[in-house]
Amino acid sequence: MTEKNKVARSADKNVDKNADKSADEIKAERHKARQQKLKDGVDAKIAKAQEEKGILLVLTGNGKGKSTSGFGTIARAVGHGKKAAVVQFIKGNWECGERTLLEGAGVEFHVMGTGFTWETQDREKDTAAALEAWEAAETLLKDESIDCIMLDELTYMVSYHYLEVDRVLEALMNRPPMQHVIVTGRACHRSIIEMADTVSEVKPIKHAFDAGIKAQPGFDY
Repeated sequence: MTEKNKVARSADKNVDKNADKSADEIKAERHKARQQKLKDGVDAKIAKAQEEKGILLVLTGNGKGKSTSGFGTIARAVGHGKKAAVVQFIKGNWECGERTLLEGAGVEFHVMGTGFTWETQDREKDTAAALEAWEAAETLLKDESIDCIMLDELTYMVSYHYLEVDRVLEALMNRPPMQHVIVTGRACHRSIIEMADTVSEVKPIKHAFDAGIKAQPGFDY
């Protein structure tokens, strides 16, 4: 029997075998085969990923949710008994729900005192406040007892040239090997993106504020 005939006979057997099954059974088997293939791929990646190190995560883009996502990671760290800290740049002076919650769980916060730069309109004052906040960040980035640090809206400090990017990169590069860092904010400098282990871009599709809906406590801050 030729190889071609063998293949044809095998196909005929499969057809005969499937003929005894319902459409739902065939669909279920195909789904199971697809999921098994997916599982094999995931298992292979898990087996390959054995290195442990501090992760530099960048959350950037023009969409809403970057800081919210970062705070979620800080909360996750605290939930695992890790020590975490947050440095906030360019934030308003109103109450921050995440800060209220996380400080109660032992998370150390440092907040840039001037709030939003478009409110102060004072470059010298904003630069001095940025440097003060960054000095607190540098201290945390040298502290081996801190497992996870969030540098909220840090990207603006570099974009506005309040902080030298090389100074930021040096501190990130020389931090403790197992320390995780989350950087948030729009237009992240390409050098920070290149250094990062994980980068996510949040893209805007719709935003309530653009439709005239004001920011509301418990949801927006």
